[in-house]
Amino acid sequence: MAGKPKLHYFNGRGRMECIRWLLAAAGVEFEEKFIEQPEDLDKLKSDGSLMFQQVPMVEIDGMKLVQTRAILNYVATKYNLYGKDMKERALIDMYSEGVADLGDMIMLLPLCPPDQKDDKIAQIKEKTTNRYLPAFEKVLKSHGQDYLVGNKLSKADIHLVELLYYVEELDPSLLANFPLLKGLKTRVSNLPAVKKFLQPGSQRKPPMDEKKLEEAKRIFRIK
Repeated sequence: MAGKPKLHYFNGRGRMECIRWLLAAAGVEFEEKFIEQPEDLDKLKSDGSLMFQQVPMVEIDGMKLVQTRAILNYVATKYNLYGKDMKERALIDMYSEGVADLGDMIMLLPLCPPDQKDDKIAQIKEKTTNRYLPAFEKVLKSHGQDYLVGNKLSKADIHLVELLYYVEELDPSLLANFPLLKGLKTRVSNLPAVKKFLQPGSQRKPPMDEKKLEEAKRIFRIK
């Protein structure tokens, strides 16, 4: 019997959090090997574990997978969260990429220079309410189904709901005019595996604070 997937990253959200969400939603238990010092990262590089010298890295099914989207696609395929045919997968990929575009803006916000942060937040809010959330609301309205693609839970739904939590952290009012998205968020959040992941004490990571940002900069040698 294969062991649990092992996730190699620092103890924060970053580019691993969407992988944690997807595994948790699939009901998969996983272990985490936290990178706590720059030397931990150096060791992974020197022993050949990181194909492109960077994390996230996930050990799963005898492989050491890197590149976030490759990991997500493997997990989604393995646990039947990737549609039933090529057309559904194309839609799932398209929606997931849209989620990633906005998610990356929010994820990188802590790295924004203080004198630019207010402008960056305003830009993110504008794109959230005028570009991204209306597009996803329109998809749900167009077919009237519970999930984005094929009326079945997919990685696109999980990624989108994760994003909606981050949008709420930024400004809860941003979701006010999107009732179908709020419904999707409630629906996915109430799935037993996701509900468990959302409970205190789970492997879900909190928002990036100043202390965690400094830890990440030290580990990854970010100036």
